[in-house]
Amino acid sequence: MPNYAALVHQVADLCRETGEWIDEQAQIFNREKVEYKGRNDLVSYVDKEAEKRLLQGLRHLMPKALFLSEETNAQTQVAQGAYWIVDPLDGTTNFVHAVPIYAISVALMVNGELKIGVVYEINRRECFYAWEKGGAYLNHTPLRCNNSTPLEASLIATGYPYYDFGLTAYYLQILERFMKKTHGVRRLGAASVDLAYVAAGRFEGFFEYNLQPWDVAAGALIVKEAGGSLCEFTGGTDYIFGRSIVAARHSGLLHEMLEQISPIWEEALNSQSKV
Repeated sequence: MPNYAALVHQVADLCRETGEWIDEQAQIFNREKVEYKGRNDLVSYVDKEAEKRLLQGLRHLMPKALFLSEETNAQTQVAQGAYWIVDPLDGTTNFVHAVPIYAISVALMVNGELKIGVVYEINRRECFYAWEKGGAYLNHTPLRCNNSTPLEASLIATGYPYYDFGLTAYYLQILERFMKKTHGVRRLGAASVDLAYVAAGRFEGFFEYNLQPWDVAAGALIVKEAGGSLCEFTGGTDYIFGRSIVAARHSGLLHEMLEQISPIWEEALNSQSKV
């Protein structure tokens, strides 16, 4: 069995090194070099080269592990064994537009269980990391979700649909509820950062749908190891592969968030099944 406590620090160092390269490219980046994988789904040489660097380093750390990554692997499920789940640049659209909120996200899943999670927010040089049963940290400082803030006093993060707009009307109903019942709703544009900020106490909660495993795997483990709570929009537990996630700093707040989300989302899914 790998020493996950030691391994997570090696992964964090690799993310910092790759993040320095991304930061250098940000200073000279030309938006004309952007490619489109789909509607509003941007990619650049920076994403591709960053992933190449990360995968090379991760292969060195665990030669037999496989990969589930945004730019080179479109799988949405993993089998038994060890998988690195990698997003080399979460927040590509922010990067392209020079909005300084984007991160590297790397998680290790072994036999269906998350073992390591690292989110490196490049511009603030903040490294959030966790390993199974080892706790969560920000630049070596422990993170603990130990508050009991109610929904009405919470700052909530979310993400907006950007390519699949089929359920937008239902999402807007949910968004309206949170706008009226919280201190506010923020949209940073990088789910890994949103989740890391929940663990750090900057947001009390986060919700989003139409996500991929590489968007949430590392951040979800960091929230969990910090003592937070997570589930799907319907309350299920497959928030890594289930395409929706709700994260909160405590179980009471998670329940309050689900009260706002679940009834509308169940209606949305029923409408979708009738189409």
